[in-house]
Amino acid sequence: MRGASFSKIVPVISLLALSACATPPRHINDICAVFDQRDGWFDNWQRAAKRAERKYGIPTHVLMATVRKESGFKANARPPRTKLFGFIPWKRQSSAYGYSQALNGTWAQYKRETGSFAARRNDFGDAVDFVGWYHSKTVDAYGVSRNDTYRLYLAYYSGWGAYKRGKWDAGVQRYARDTEKMAQRYATQLRRCGS
Repeated sequence: MRGASFSKIVPVISLLALSACATPPRHINDICAVFDQRDGWFDNWQRAAKRAERKYGIPTHVLMATVRKESGFKANARPPRTKLFGFIPWKRQSSAYGYSQALNGTWAQYKRETGSFAARRNDFGDAVDFVGWYHSKTVDAYGVSRNDTYRLYLAYYSGWGAYKRGKWDAGVQRYARDTEKMAQRYATQLRRCGS
């Protein structure tokens, strides 16, 4: 009897843990609050971000500001669908998905180059590692500083080809400025919360 009730409880606990992971943090403009909300044994975002920082040399505040801008820390984020005849939901604008909004092709390249074949875009640890990998490749290819959130985000959003050609519009520049401001804010907050 005792074993039977235990076997019923384990799936419920697992389901609750997974649903907590799928819910985005409430206070996404405060990095200390984000890390506090995701400070579990199973799901520790601060540890994952620090691991990516050590691996790629991209500061935590830059990584987290990029994820914040791309998905708002939503695991299953996707671009909106286009409309057929102005009202019928149709195809999505791109294959971007998950915390990092990585495209299918770039995600496949990341998995090949890093050997992370089981990586998932809706897993925060994998997504923040992807962002570190992408920014690091931008640094190596284009000489961008590892702290230059503005230029790193321009390359991230536009893609390496468009970045090389200097092809981005005013909207993308605005996104990059917003991401840079958020990174600065996160950097200040991280000093306050002792990270």
